[in-house]
Amino acid sequence: MSDPAAHSSHASRHVATGRACVLLAALLWSTSGLFVKAGLFSDWPEHQRGMLFAFWRAAFAGLLLLPAVRRPQWDWKLLALAFSFTTMSVCVLQSMTYTTAANAIWLENTAPLWVCLCGVLVWPDGFERRDLAPLVCGGLGVGIILYYELRGADLGAQQIGVLLGVVSGVVYAGVIVCLRQLRSLGGAWLVAVMHVAAAAALAPFCLASGTWPVGQQWLALLGFGLFQTGVPYLLYARGVRSITSQEAAGIGLLEPVMSPLLVYVFYGEKTACWTIVGGVLILFGLAARYAKVGGRPAPG
Repeated sequence: MSDPAAHSSHASRHVATGRACVLLAALLWSTSGLFVKAGLFSDWPEHQRGMLFAFWRAAFAGLLLLPAVRRPQWDWKLLALAFSFTTMSVCVLQSMTYTTAANAIWLENTAPLWVCLCGVLVWPDGFERRDLAPLVCGGLGVGIILYYELRGADLGAQQIGVLLGVVSGVVYAGVIVCLRQLRSLGGAWLVAVMHVAAAAALAPFCLASGTWPVGQQWLALLGFGLFQTGVPYLLYARGVRSITSQEAAGIGLLEPVMSPLLVYVFYGEKTACWTIVGGVLILFGLAARYAKVGGRPAPG
């Protein structure tokens, strides 16, 4: 007969391992700003950095993720997934280039709230009163950031960066919807498709730009692709096999909290008080939304 105590101990270790995997994945995802804000890439044209970062990150991550694929399956919805992920990657990385890491990452992470809003508008019968708090909090947070960041008549790089952050959240919502529609396909396959397709789509533009990595930039981009994207996706996939999607989503909220903090610690980039207020409201709305529906696709 099996020992109940031994079985319980094994289950506890299994859950602890899952939590550790998701926690480490969130921490690695939060390093995106360290790569984008690095002075190592200051010689790259500022208006092209988002596209260049997105290409090289996807290319190196795809090399790591493809061997993990076991059962490739085709579905026409993969085209929508690839388009949404590619657009999201370029927008959020260009946003982070133009504006603060806090603005970019918090606006990108409004994606589940856009999904919720779409559900309210498209399927009114599906609206529940408990959907209201996430939508109101998230909407107020976005509104505060936009109001203070877009003041004035001039539309400079900072303002464009904020608007790109909003767009990244909207197209990230498309990624979420596509992943739900394609959930019958293997997770490793979907993640590999996103990255390989993004690299393939962006390759012609990057070649035409004439900007190529040199020296230490190669190592930094390799780390960007492998350790900020590739490895975290594998860790997250391992973690959600051991813990609930709700718990994984809660742990995953560490990423938008840590990302601007790391950029501040390493580069001294400060976050405006209105961005902090807006970010707290957005994160509160996300926490309420995840607690309600659970599940969260990994970020870009």
